[in-house]
Amino acid sequence: MKIALIGYGKMGKMIEQIARDRGHEIVSIIDIDNQQDFDSPEFASADVAIEFTAPQVAYGNYLKAWAKGVKVVSGSTGWLKDHGDDVRKACSEEGKTLFWASNFSIGVAIFSAVNRYLAKIMNEFPQYDVEMEETHHVHKLDHPSGTAITLAEEIVERIDRKEAWAEDTTDPKLLRIDNIRRGEVPGIHTIRYDSDADLITITHDAHSRKGFALGAVLAAEYTKEHQGLLTISDMFKF
Repeated sequence: MKIALIGYGKMGKMIEQIARDRGHEIVSIIDIDNQQDFDSPEFASADVAIEFTAPQVAYGNYLKAWAKGVKVVSGSTGWLKDHGDDVRKACSEEGKTLFWASNFSIGVAIFSAVNRYLAKIMNEFPQYDVEMEETHHVHKLDHPSGTAITLAEEIVERIDRKEAWAEDTTDPKLLRIDNIRRGEVPGIHTIRYDSDADLITITHDAHSRKGFALGAVLAAEYTKEHQGLLTISDMFKF
């Protein structure tokens, strides 16, 4: 498979190595200083572009890739509020393809499935309050993390006593998300159900970014053979 990389930071470099190890060809690498390469024949030859950049430029990158007939896999967050409807329309009506996930880790996909199932059970037990904590490295400026937001939305969707999620809240109708930034932590997400009688906790603790990078390459392999707006739940039928 021919892969283009959009964004060449730590994640981009790790994705490149894993893709090559799995026998794929990297035909184009686009970063801040060579945006003109979106118009190159090398980029247009890609089956899939894997995009890990900043929220403010992600949607524009999708449009540039789609204009060249290239499918996109993206882990960028923060664009849904302003461009979610546009992306859904492009993928459902205009033949474009985007595989998007807030987290590509296989372990997080499994964790998310457990989270959904547990939330469904806990909806029947109002004596348990639920809260979440996410911890990441000090270089991560956004909070809460995209993964935490996805997990929180899964909980709110299934627990009737929670109307939405929020940071720094004491409102019992809101799911509280606390965030911690320390060291070089790749990512820890913990969900707690606490009652007077006991505490139930589930945690996903990433040892490195390698799981995220491998998941992105697996998503690219899946995207090559599929079309539309895709996500982890399409690739893994939990």
